Amino acid sequence: MGEQGPDGSNKKRKTDERVAPVTPAAPVAKTARQTAKTAAKKIAAKKTAVKGTTARGTAAKKTAAKETAKPPANESRTALVRRARRINRELAEVYPYAHPELDFDNPFQLLVATVLSAQTTDLRVNQTTPALFSKYPTPEDLAAANPEEVEEILRPCGFFRAKTRSVIGLSKALTEDFGGQVPGRLEDLVKLPGVGRKTAFVVLGNAFGRPGITVDTHFQRLVRRWQWTAETDPDKIEAAVGALFPKSDWTELSHHVIWHGRRICHARKPACGACPIAPLCPAYGEGETDPEKAAKLLKYEKGGFPGQRLKPPQAYLDAGGKPAPPLGAG
Repeated sequence: MGEQGPDGSNKKRKTDERVAPVTPAAPVAKTARQTAKTAAKKIAAKKTAVKGTTARGTAAKKTAAKETAKPPANESRTALVRRARRINRELAEVYPYAHPELDFDNPFQLLVATVLSAQTTDLRVNQTTPALFSKYPTPEDLAAANPEEVEEILRPCGFFRAKTRSVIGLSKALTEDFGGQVPGRLEDLVKLPGVGRKTAFVVLGNAFGRPGITVDTHFQRLVRRWQWTAETDPDKIEAAVGALFPKSDWTELSHHVIWHGRRICHARKPACGACPIAPLCPAYGEGETDPEKAAKLLKYEKGGFPGQRLKPPQAYLDAGGKPAPPLGAG
């Protein structure tokens, strides 16, 4: 039994109580802070995980959209030819009366209008040429024209000074070298001022019935999206695409591709969900795939397009919302 102190208490017991282990307050507070930090980290981790999952989900959807209806990898030359020709057949059904959208009555008018169409729209050219051809109906008339008067007429087309020099120059060349007639040979046409292969093929194909491929900006964009060629030089594109088709198809092929590029397969945001050749396109998913949203991207002029047979966007999708097999597939 321990000693008693003056107050009668047991010294040993008090000493034992003094040295008994006591949990300090500071460690408790520290543990609480650590717990809070851990919880905060977990919450942040969950948010990051959710955000990451959403981002991965969005990326996955985009990837899936691009892979939908994508032609097989390592496409053989034979498969490429078949796919390219099938695309042309489908476009022919959508645009059965595709034609040059420049107004003309003869080869001379088509030649001048095509030169004027550079860096502007066909609609703008069609609004300008009636006044030009009314005042200067023949190459001889335009060759003898006052440049300032021609510039004033061509001003709405943009680059009107350069275009004035070109149309007056080619008119003089036609008058002096070809008896006032537009030549029907490629090698003669490309010698005229302002006339390159693209312009020459437009004239040859549509004024003389001689096959040619018109490699304009729309044509270049689409054939690269369709992976018909990886070339960027217009002459090389012309050669590469021409090798995929019979020569007799070249002119109509050009019209089909250009019409499609102007109406559906736009440069910035193609209307993939309203595209009749989506099942054949490696670039499907680069644009809007939702049918209703894609339908709003379709471009029409006043009065529509003669002979154009566009269906409602949903008609090009199957029950699962994916591109349906194209017309006549099999």
